[in-house]
Amino acid sequence: MPTSHADVVTEHASRYLQQLCKHWAHKFPVEFDLNHGTIDLSLGRTVLDADPAALHIAVTADEAGSLERLETVVADHIKRFAFREELTFGWKHAPSS
Repeated sequence: MPTSHADVVTEHASRYLQQLCKHWAHKFPVEFDLNHGTIDLSLGRTVLDADPAALHIAVTADEAGSLERLETVVADHIKRFAFREELTFGWKHAPSS
């Protein structure tokens, strides 16, 4: 399955993780706590981990064509929550097996 990840530097990682999970909880299967969350979107799965310095995001799509779309959807939502700071998403694709 196509997978990529991004490490987004921010002091508000836990806040953004919780906001994203709560935002999608009414529509998709979501589990989360202060430092870890999973969201099963129709495009694929998003796993979030927060530490004091960064939000670590991994996305997995069912097909290669959906991976870039999933990256964009996740990043765009987080950027909206983080409108007070400029976040950088440097997506790194995992090698295909």
